[in-house]
Amino acid sequence: MTYPTPPSPVADRAAESPQSAKPPRSPQSAKPVGHDRGRDRYLDLLRSLALIRVVVYHLFGWAWLTVLFPSMGVMFALAGALMARSLDRRPSWSVIRGRVRRLLPPLWAFSATALFLLFAGGWNPGEDPDHGGSWGLLSLTTYIVPLGAPPFPGHLGGEAGLLEGAWPAQAVGPLWYLRAYLWFVLASPLLLWAFRRAPRATLLAPLALTALITAGIIRIPGETGNAVTDFAVYGGCWVLGFAHQEGVLARVPRYLAVSLATLLMAFGLWWASGHLGPEGWDLNDIPLAQATWSLGFVVILLAYSPSWRELPGRLAKYDRLVTLTNNRAVTIYLWHNLLLLATVPLIDRAYDLPFMDERMTAALDATYMVWMALLIWPLIALTVLAAGWVEDLAAGRRPRWWPDGAGRVPRTGTRR
Repeated sequence: MTYPTPPSPVADRAAESPQSAKPPRSPQSAKPVGHDRGRDRYLDLLRSLALIRVVVYHLFGWAWLTVLFPSMGVMFALAGALMARSLDRRPSWSVIRGRVRRLLPPLWAFSATALFLLFAGGWNPGEDPDHGGSWGLLSLTTYIVPLGAPPFPGHLGGEAGLLEGAWPAQAVGPLWYLRAYLWFVLASPLLLWAFRRAPRATLLAPLALTALITAGIIRIPGETGNAVTDFAVYGGCWVLGFAHQEGVLARVPRYLAVSLATLLMAFGLWWASGHLGPEGWDLNDIPLAQATWSLGFVVILLAYSPSWRELPGRLAKYDRLVTLTNNRAVTIYLWHNLLLLATVPLIDRAYDLPFMDERMTAALDATYMVWMALLIWPLIALTVLAAGWVEDLAAGRRPRWWPDGAGRVPRTGTRR
């Protein structure tokens, strides 16, 4: 894969108006209780947890986090469910156009900043040995429409600079998620058509493709190969979102769904144990383990989905945080890695303070990651204020500085 992580973009979260809804296809296609138009706070909570886990993973690099909570699989499943809901109500082209429209302006805001930093650092894509010539210049269009992975230099700057030379990969690399998301959006009408006619085959086809790629039976070089691999690894989770939205998963006995998911996850861990990557148990480096573990994990999460109208009990105090992260998921995902890099020069300024003796310097060295963890959240908050409103413009809404749902009239009860 191009890069190990993400946000699912919350571009999916817009609720369609009742006037745009299409009548049910048939009595058999009617959704069970729990699949109405209201926001499902359980799914919102899962998206928030996935985003936070992505930030923490990129901060500390703990491989075990990919096992504890496979964020990308969760986010693709949630996006797939929302895509199926929209396709059930509106024409396919209208849904795709809406998703793309909501995704691109936030991407453009980030891309303008990233390209400015790359060009200011001395990068010339026309002379880059990996992206040179006319093709290198043409590939810059992926910063505008992410059908492919955007180019960036492997090394930029020197060791004496504010950041280490490999910073472009850390800042731009996570854009692989937007490429995968866009591919899924474009393929969704066909995938949903296939799922409604052959649900099991459509759900398991991405796993089969991942196995063929892992075995080397299918070999696709370069970025196209990376894109196909990402599509295969997370395709099962996207289609599982269809199954949740269509009510297919709810019709499977819970004990059977959980049992099969557990077996699938056990296979994923077994496979990973014999194919550990450079970071050990980091499933991002082990496609087949990532695909099976993520799919099984999401099956269990959705099988027990309580469909909350409001966060219950002690979770209620996190309501505004959950609302904010869902309303600004694209912004948080796009910018978080660049903001993590920005903490480094900020912390390094502390070494120049007049009272920094040898003991204080050693203490700062020992707590460097702690300071990064403390700084990243205020930086994300500032970015939400500075750039998050672009998401509202992309959605055709009035710009909001801090959309955490403050003042929202709470509802009570659950949908099931």
